[in-house]
Amino acid sequence: MVITTVLRNIKDTGYPLRVQVWSLLSANVWQLGLGDLAMVMSTGLTLPLHKLSRRSSGWLRWSRGGMILQSIYQLAWLVLWVKIPFMLNWTWTAQVFLILHTLTLLMKMHSYAFYNGHLSETERRISALDKPESDSLCAAVRYPRSPARAVGERSDIEVDNCEEKLEHSVSKLRADLATELTSPLGHVSYPQNLTVCNYIDYILCPTLCYELEYPRTKVTRWSEVFIKTLAVFGCIFLLTLTSEEFIVPVLNESASRLQASYAVSDKAMILAETISMLLFPFMITFLLVFLVIFEYALGAFAEITRFADRKFYADWWNSCDWLEFSRKWNIPVHHFLRRHVYFSSLTRFSNSSAMFITFLVSSIGHELVMTCITKKIRGYGFLAMMLQLPIVAIQRSKFVRGRKTFNVSTILSPLS
Repeated sequence: MVITTVLRNIKDTGYPLRVQVWSLLSANVWQLGLGDLAMVMSTGLTLPLHKLSRRSSGWLRWSRGGMILQSIYQLAWLVLWVKIPFMLNWTWTAQVFLILHTLTLLMKMHSYAFYNGHLSETERRISALDKPESDSLCAAVRYPRSPARAVGERSDIEVDNCEEKLEHSVSKLRADLATELTSPLGHVSYPQNLTVCNYIDYILCPTLCYELEYPRTKVTRWSEVFIKTLAVFGCIFLLTLTSEEFIVPVLNESASRLQASYAVSDKAMILAETISMLLFPFMITFLLVFLVIFEYALGAFAEITRFADRKFYADWWNSCDWLEFSRKWNIPVHHFLRRHVYFSSLTRFSNSSAMFITFLVSSIGHELVMTCITKKIRGYGFLAMMLQLPIVAIQRSKFVRGRKTFNVSTILSPLS
């Protein structure tokens, strides 16, 4: 199919790819590259802001105004980099790339700031043990770690409840607090991690959850990096061919037919036919994009940084319910939402409310991406994500629980 399409394009246009989709992908490349570099560099302000809150003993300390300051900066940073592509009138492909990278960096900034903020308060508690007071002898707060790196550790959050006095001696409490300030591998401790090199390394690592230290491989296999880089360009080539041959012509034909039709029944028939014809090419597009991101791009960065945890996805095609699918198809984002949204919400809300907040945050992120594509706030992405909540409730009911009601492999069966 690829060879036939390339030969036909060379015969018709003199180029292996048609102009329409390729010009869309190649537009604003230099502006996108420079803008993306500036965006990455602007995240570095998180480090001096944290150092400022760590040194402060007044309202700028983390538990007082430091958390608010970081949150305001992250919100302003997000608004700025979402607005810039609209101001420069970029193509929707460039906007989608930038918004995805923006959301990725926002999650990285949030994890870095809030985890180090927790460690700064833990450090203050160790210092306060020299003059123990009634509120300084409560149990140590253990921050939830990323499941992939928390081997043998508790993954649930321990809430600091001062109303229930725990019978911890000062020495035992000091040891618990010191353990929280040290990485599981024992090579890095807080605040020795507050360096520019450590922050750059974290930005390059394919993870959204900050840790003091990550497991590493011994060497970087540059041949593997080269192969994955070639695979990225190969998938982009296939994406372009799929769009040119099977998506754009169908959309153009349906648009002209809709303009010539006036009856509601005719328009409904055209829409149904168009959707059925686009299901397979959209499925191919989804799989190619999935390969580019989770297999090749993240794999290349993991190889460059010698990042040992390469489990970016699980067997989502064998999922039997929506929750299992959401856990498996995007493990880095699942770990972030679990650690920084779900567990953080559990300190103040019930389990069901925490799940609702998690889906709400995820829905807002999906709607941002859809807004960049359509150039309007339509609510499609938000509604599609929030509709998963009643589906999850039905699948967890006693009538459906334990039965295989959802299997993604049935959707992908046409590929076999």
